[in-house]
Parts: sequence; C-alpha cells; structure tokens
Amino acid sequence: MWRNDGWDVRVRLGVLTPHADVGPESELRAMAPADVGLHTARVPFGAMRSGGGMDPTIPLAPVRAFAEPPYVDEAAERLAAAPLDAMGFAFTSSAYVLGAAAEAAMLDRLCTRAGGVPVVATCAAMVEALHVIGASRPALVDPPWFDTELNELGRRYYQDAGFEVAFSAPCSLPSGQTLVRPADLYEWASAHVPGRADAVVLGGNGFRAVGVIERLELRLERPVLTPNQVLLWAMLRAAGTFTHDITGYGRLFSLPEPPPRERAASAR
Repeated sequence: MWRNDGWDVRVRLGVLTPHADVGPESELRAMAPADVGLHTARVPFGAMRSGGGMDPTIPLAPVRAFAEPPYVDEAAERLAAAPLDAMGFAFTSSAYVLGAAAEAAMLDRLCTRAGGVPVVATCAAMVEALHVIGASRPALVDPPWFDTELNELGRRYYQDAGFEVAFSAPCSLPSGQTLVRPADLYEWASAHVPGRADAVVLGGNGFRAVGVIERLELRLERPVLTPNQVLLWAMLRAAGTFTHDITGYGRLFSLPEPPPRERAASAR
C-alpha cells in the first residue's frame, strides 16, 4: 500500500507564529485533515525566549510590536512564495492592544505583502465565528500569562465589536504554555463560566485548549471557541474549501458553509 507523502492536498495554509511557540502548529495539525497542508513562518516575539520560556505575564510593548513591520511583513512575503491558498496570523493579544481597526489595517498590509493571498487573524475570526453561531454574550477566558490589563483590553475588543461580555478573566492556572493541562482548564472553565454566557471564548494561540472543546461543550451546553480552532476555520473558509470533515473539535466546524461569494467577502 502506498503511504500518504503529504504532497497531494486539497488546500495549503500558511501560519505566522511567534518564533519559539509550538502551540499553533501542534493544535492546527491535530485538527486539520490529512489533505490540508500546513506551512509555518516564525516571527520574532520580544516576550518569548529561546525554548518558549516567558515571564509569568507578558508586557504589552512586544505584543504591539509583533504586529508591526518589518518582521511579520517579511515573514508573510517569504511564506507566500509557497503555493498557499490562505494565511493565518496566529497571535491573539496584538488585536487586544491594537483594536479591530488597526487589526484590519494590518491584515490588508499583510495581504498586499503576501501578493494577494488571503490573510485572516485570530480575533477577527473569533468575532466572525461568534456571529455565525449566533452568540451575543460570550465569556472570555484568557491564559494565565495575560495580566488583568491585557484581559481588560480583550474585553473591550469584544465589547467594541457589539458583544456583551458576560465574564472576563485570565484563568488561574500555572503560567507557562507547557504547564497548562487540558483537564485543569476544563475544571477551571466549568467552575467559572457563568450561566448567562451563551458561548465560551478562549484567548491566546499558545494556550493549550483544543483538547477540551468537545467535553466543555457537553458540560456547559453551549459553543466553545478557541484561538487555533477559529483560525483554522477561518483559513479554510478564506481558501474556499469546506470544514465539515473536521470532527471532535467543536460544533463550529459542522455549521453550514456560506455561499462562495459571501465566503470570499468575509476573507477580506
């Protein structure tokens, strides 16, 4: 029997990620079907050391700088030299700091630098996903390395997008990407998400979260959205392909696909 060698794929996606972060690649590869190619470019992030280490909370200056020229622009241009169908910006907190208007301007800039390859971002994709699932009162759970100021900026981001944020806090788990365990996140979210929230939004692409989606949806009886989940969903839509063959990672992937014209417009 011939083995799959990874060349014959229906779509190729590019990912822009911090230089020492393995979270987005790990989670995207876990969710993506075998016929979805994933290709990553690493962007310097001043708050992350070699080996992925960070301080217990991350300062805002390098978060802002991550989304600014020249490094992410150069990475997008190099990554787009590959035959890509869409590209994803796998970084949550810069949108919190910059706001939605600056995030949209960044996406336009990166798309131009990528030669017209559609570029989607995590937080903008999260807003679109909340609209698609019909949620209006999300609970926002950020990783422990987001301090209260950054979490408050996240709350404001979603409020400015028209949502009533029912709950917002960094989770009180050990601060470190490799220290987060799905079972602990499941227990923390189950205990803290209020009943009036109609969806759960997790922040931080380096937050180990996709492994809890299905069980948390069953426990809380409402949709659960995580950064890398919505980023994959948005990249596939921007690439003009379907998402319903992804199972075990939340009800988002099973929702009806938009018409091609609507899908193309949402990617811009």
